[in-house]
Amino acid sequence: MSDPQRPGGGRAWAYGVALLAALVALPLLAVVWLALTPSLTLWQHLWASVLPDYLLNTLLLGGGVGLGALLLGVPLAWMTSVYDFPGRRWLDGALFLPLAMPTYLIAFVYTDFLEYAGPVQTGLRAAFGWQSARDYSFPEIRSLGGGIVLLSLCLYPYVYWLARSAFLGQGARQVEAARLLGQGPFGAFWRVGLPLARPALVAGVLIAWMETINDIGAVTHFGIQTLTVGIFDVWLHLGRPDGAAQIALILLALIVVLASAEYAARGGRTFHSSGAARQPRRLSPGSGWLTAVLISLPLLLGFVVPAGRLVYHAVGRLEAQSLADFARLAGNSLTVAALTAAAAVCAALVLAYGARLRPSKFMRYGVRLSTLGYGVPGAVLALGVLMPITQADLALADLVDWLGGQSQAIFGGTIFALVFALTVRFLALAHGTIDAGLQRITISMDDAARTLGLAPRETLWRVHIPMLRGSLLTAAALVFVDAMKELPVTLLLRPFNYETLASQVYQLASDEQLEAVSLSALAIVLAGIVPVIVLSRLSGRTR
Repeated sequence: MSDPQRPGGGRAWAYGVALLAALVALPLLAVVWLALTPSLTLWQHLWASVLPDYLLNTLLLGGGVGLGALLLGVPLAWMTSVYDFPGRRWLDGALFLPLAMPTYLIAFVYTDFLEYAGPVQTGLRAAFGWQSARDYSFPEIRSLGGGIVLLSLCLYPYVYWLARSAFLGQGARQVEAARLLGQGPFGAFWRVGLPLARPALVAGVLIAWMETINDIGAVTHFGIQTLTVGIFDVWLHLGRPDGAAQIALILLALIVVLASAEYAARGGRTFHSSGAARQPRRLSPGSGWLTAVLISLPLLLGFVVPAGRLVYHAVGRLEAQSLADFARLAGNSLTVAALTAAAAVCAALVLAYGARLRPSKFMRYGVRLSTLGYGVPGAVLALGVLMPITQADLALADLVDWLGGQSQAIFGGTIFALVFALTVRFLALAHGTIDAGLQRITISMDDAARTLGLAPRETLWRVHIPMLRGSLLTAAALVFVDAMKELPVTLLLRPFNYETLASQVYQLASDEQLEAVSLSALAIVLAGIVPVIVLSRLSGRTR
């Protein structure tokens, strides 16, 4: 009798999982190899000149954004999950909207909004009769503090999402026990709700932290020298990819250390909650409206203000030339994003179905290795992808020359390299969505198909894919939107003279031409609302 947890067969799918794991591991191994091969003098020069500043700024920025995301996300999650107030149902989903605003866009918009010639300082000078900057003091937006504040406004929804799911999953018994023991609302939150949500909070902070160190647009605009900026500078400006690989290796080591720290601190302890879910407590009209106003502030600052500024600029740019440029850039972005989404969904389907057919330890490790790309900063991944692709082009060129043909680049300098790197980076998103959908299909469906004589491939095509249509579309949408917004990989690997919405927005907005790219920026924001809707729906599930 066959094991009900093992549909059986599918050796070819196991080979597919192994191939995908090798393709994902190749860029990371290339970075490690390149980092360990250069001369010792280069390493000493980097450490004596720029590495300490890069590392310190990365830690300060990451720590500040993590703390800011906690201070914003946790109170918002607690209030929307525990209390009932006017507009709660609307705010519950709308608080995710800052995720639709890429970090580089919020940096450009607020710099335009708050700089000396912007509307805020211009209005203050007109209102108080000030003549120049010497007459008043105004916070410098292009600074480490400005970067921490604005990135926190963009990334707090990660903490809010996971914290709210944890708070909704906590039963009513624990909170009631705390109230019976004399704890007030804050005591119940501090002594019961917060400790039980600790794993979710740490996961949210780690996601926000990794998004922070992956950022290149905002930190460059603010003049913050992080490790990711160092990879760009050493690689592109100094022409030393080996030095960039050494910085990348430090960045990868830092990610591994931080991801492992919470598990070690937890010491293997688990966090459980039990009992029926509690009903939100109705606040009085005065407290309810005050709560609604306060909770709306992060949404206002993190999405409404920057989106409104983009709309204001975009309305004035609706001329024929602007629309023609926008159509060309949008076509390039749509092509890259569509190819990436298709490749990621196909690869994720191989991973999820292969692990279902042969749920062995080898397959589990293969799937984990294949989905590591999402935790790797885009600049590191781009560096790792470019190296093997360049070597493959050189080998093919030698072969073509030997055969008497005319050699040319096949992989490097083409859209292939960009799509491959984006697929590796976002494969985890597609796999998580598809695997969750596949888990909801009972194993008995596979057994029934085998009884009817269907091979694994036929079972997938005729049974599973029709039932997975929603998960496949969701996975494609998530990857599609993230590929459109991705900046570091696009800047480093796009073909020559091949601009996308993201790369054009970054380059012109960095030169203080936000108005010229406002339509493209607004298109990126509107596309980003798709995964926000998905996250909003997921957060409504209690467990």
